[in-house]
Amino acid sequence: MKIAILSIEPTLYSTRKLVEAGVERGHEVEVIDYLRCYMNITSMNPQVIYMGESLEGFDAIIPRIGASQTFYGTAVVRQFEMMGVFTANPSQAISRSRDKLHCLQLLAREGIELPVTGFAHSTKDIDGLINTVSGAPLVIKLLEGTQGIGVVLAETYQTAKSVIEAFRGLDANILVQEFIEEAGGADLRCFVVGDKVIAAMKRQGAEGEFRSNLHRGGTAKKIRLSPEERSTATRSAKAMGLRVAGVDLLRSNRGPVVMEVNSSPGLEGIETATKVDVSGKIIEFLEKNAQKG
Repeated sequence: MKIAILSIEPTLYSTRKLVEAGVERGHEVEVIDYLRCYMNITSMNPQVIYMGESLEGFDAIIPRIGASQTFYGTAVVRQFEMMGVFTANPSQAISRSRDKLHCLQLLAREGIELPVTGFAHSTKDIDGLINTVSGAPLVIKLLEGTQGIGVVLAETYQTAKSVIEAFRGLDANILVQEFIEEAGGADLRCFVVGDKVIAAMKRQGAEGEFRSNLHRGGTAKKIRLSPEERSTATRSAKAMGLRVAGVDLLRSNRGPVVMEVNSSPGLEGIETATKVDVSGKIIEFLEKNAQKG
């Protein structure tokens, strides 16, 4: 097979491991900076052009689209789809997952358990918004935040009110969510490929830190999921239309609740913690499912 990995940074761990996994299995693998691509949008002969040459003959692509480049990145993925190239994650699914509000609405429609969440435009009824999630403590999130950036734990009502007013004063879109205290600053990252969870790890936040992101100093270890947690993860990925996804769960008193569904989950943390060849599993999925045209 001829596989393209859409990534702006070929030296990143995830990109390198996907290249190595593909080459080890006898495939031709090329890393393409999607921001340097441009497109010829025609009905009969759509093209993606890179460094002056039309990208042709690819059987599959693996999008690794950065959160800040979602609009252009998904446009490139969509162009490959027009050309009949199989993609590990469809463009529409990537867009859905990147819009946190839309993501939560789709999950809620499927009956998947979530933290109680509020969303509003106006600051004229902050009291009502806070009461929607049963008051403080609560978590305030920027819709565009990633890796724990733009996530604030407001432990008191007055703090929550001040943070919401500050964010809205900057015209930032925010979500207000209940704080799942019983999770103890830990979450579960479930790595879904196809319709299966192939690896899972528990991420624990650093002391005094409620965010469990490894980029924030958290630690990770392999975890065994319950059947309910496994089902929640696969249903969440399916609701987004994602074939490869990182689903983040919290263990609450009412069962697993979904915090986020990630369309470009990092591989280093999950492979290091679980010793599972996740990149190899992704290539195997392409082998079974990619059909040219």
